[in-house]
Amino acid sequence: MKKLKKKRERVAELPPGSMGWPFIGETLQLYSQDPKIFFTTKQKRYGEIFKSHILGCPCVMLASPEAARFVLVTHAHLFKPTYPKSKERMIGPSALFFHQGTYHNRLRKLVQSSLSPETIRKLVPDIEAMAISALDSWAGGQVVNSFHEMKKFSFDVGILSIFGRLDDKYREKLKENYCIVDKGYNSFPTNILGTPYSKALLARKRLSKIVSEIICEREEKKLLDKDLLGYLMNFKNERGEILTRDQIADNIIGVLFAAQDTTASLLTWILKYLHDDQKLLEAVKAEQKAIYEVNDGGKRPLTWSQTKNMPLTYRVILECLRMASIISFTYREAVVDVEYKGYLIPKGWKVMPLFRNIHHNPEIFLDPQNFDPSRFEVAPKPNTFMPFGNGEHACPGNELAKLETLILIHHLLTKFKWEVVGSQGGIQYGPFPVPQHGLPAKFWRESTSPKQDA
Repeated sequence: MKKLKKKRERVAELPPGSMGWPFIGETLQLYSQDPKIFFTTKQKRYGEIFKSHILGCPCVMLASPEAARFVLVTHAHLFKPTYPKSKERMIGPSALFFHQGTYHNRLRKLVQSSLSPETIRKLVPDIEAMAISALDSWAGGQVVNSFHEMKKFSFDVGILSIFGRLDDKYREKLKENYCIVDKGYNSFPTNILGTPYSKALLARKRLSKIVSEIICEREEKKLLDKDLLGYLMNFKNERGEILTRDQIADNIIGVLFAAQDTTASLLTWILKYLHDDQKLLEAVKAEQKAIYEVNDGGKRPLTWSQTKNMPLTYRVILECLRMASIISFTYREAVVDVEYKGYLIPKGWKVMPLFRNIHHNPEIFLDPQNFDPSRFEVAPKPNTFMPFGNGEHACPGNELAKLETLILIHHLLTKFKWEVVGSQGGIQYGPFPVPQHGLPAKFWRESTSPKQDA
């Protein structure tokens, strides 16, 4: 008699890849070089799904549009948003970045409503005033760090979208303490007194206190402003529970973190790419000058409809987002064992869709290292272009980021000129990619020469 062989169930295996050294994994390899080189080398060796060990966590990295969609959209319920604990402490445990579920979905929709096109279109006059003021402050002939100046501008726009026209005393206190938090956010997470991280934690507590004072004042004056703070103050869940002041502060600071560095990095890259391509610069300038002339030579303010009718400028923004891939990847964590394409993603492992690899894939974007805004004359294929993430956890402030960028570019190109100072090559990561040294530059009014304005 033949023995019946028991059919074995196929067991999914871990993806290929290296876990690196004990404890430290491959963290040093990632952070000691351009992360693009690290991820691309891995992809060439192992394919579009591979494992690693980064920042103390086992990870599965995914470099295809289909995999990104699987994790962020179609099977998002299997992967929760996650950050390293040190960063979670800095932003605050109640921030939307760290949660799923019905309650947080409602809260997320509320934040999205406060930053929707219908809401932010009312901010155009105030953002325009901020852009003009920022440009005027740079045009004194001195060399400025473009990235640092763009951070100041994007911070002010973020404050406007959250608090409306905030009293100067609160604005300055928020800015002072946020800058301390910002410096400690990416530092080594040690609580030793005097370290950037410990200073940042103290400043973070002060930020909560300042937000609480602003809420108190609004409640006393019975102000019902329709800004993000107003939306959060009026929020109730299905049981009638409202947000505590700490919960409101966590979400406000989370939005500020999400908005400032990414938008400032985008604006800095636009300066560089336009400066490096004079033909493109003149074409974008012509588009902006036409709007400027319609507005009686800048005597009338820019309108919302005009910001929606800047096709070439908009394509430049999209191509900058693709080239720079400011958000190179995002973090998720598997909440159960997940099988994908025959590979196991174990429960508790981090999952990282690699946006940069997708944006620089020559099979998706022809000649990906070439800066070419015309590629966006045709919409990219679904799930191949994700500068703001994808799915329900995509950046809610992406429309605001585009709006403030378009407004600043309009006033820069119609009234000012600039010149990059020193070496123009190289990229620094902190953690977002920025041109080397923050792109030092001189700005001057178009009606004067650099020497006259100095």
